[in-house]
Amino acid sequence: MNSRTDEGRTRWVFDGRIAGIGTASGTRLVLGCWTHSPFGPFGDVMIERRDGHRVLLAPDSRTARFIAATYVFDEVRVEPVRVTVEGDRWTVASDSLTLRFTTGRRGPPGLVLRAVPRALAIRPRWIEAVGLPARLLRGVRTRGTAGGGRHEWYGAQDLHPVRSAGAVLEGVDLGPPAAVVPPVRFGFGSTPRRPCLVRVTTTVEERREG
Repeated sequence: MNSRTDEGRTRWVFDGRIAGIGTASGTRLVLGCWTHSPFGPFGDVMIERRDGHRVLLAPDSRTARFIAATYVFDEVRVEPVRVTVEGDRWTVASDSLTLRFTTGRRGPPGLVLRAVPRALAIRPRWIEAVGLPARLLRGVRTRGTAGGGRHEWYGAQDLHPVRSAGAVLEGVDLGPPAAVVPPVRFGFGSTPRRPCLVRVTTTVEERREG
């Protein structure tokens, strides 16, 4: 999952799912649940409060350092992030956060994304060549410049709406689900405006001199 090309580039590939959920309190949550990655399976949560304070929850210092070098946060917390999936029901638990949500049946965007062969959908050149994934995800940017001079591509392959959700952060109920508004500001792009779960392969590339 971690390789260097002949052109002096290092690429890290993360395969899994991203859920973006807004709340009535104004806090927005982005869950990353990675089944395959250079660090093994893990979950992380990016949180932006109403006042713009950005927090990363990562399960260990190694993943925390990598994510914090790729995105921008005001606070990084290393704490276990446990993700449990039972059918369409998801539960995320850490020292700071409890998040539960339920997904619905995929609609037309999910059907179109699934129609693209995975081997093609995850290729950076394909992502750069077509604007379809971004249009399907309502203006979401699928490629851009990440932190530390890194470049990043999101190869979306499926999408399910989130039909119910609830979250408690540091003992405070965040209220019912809402649109991810304003967009989160961890990197070059946000998640879709409507709460959803996206099947995605994320490629992060670092180009080295010499």
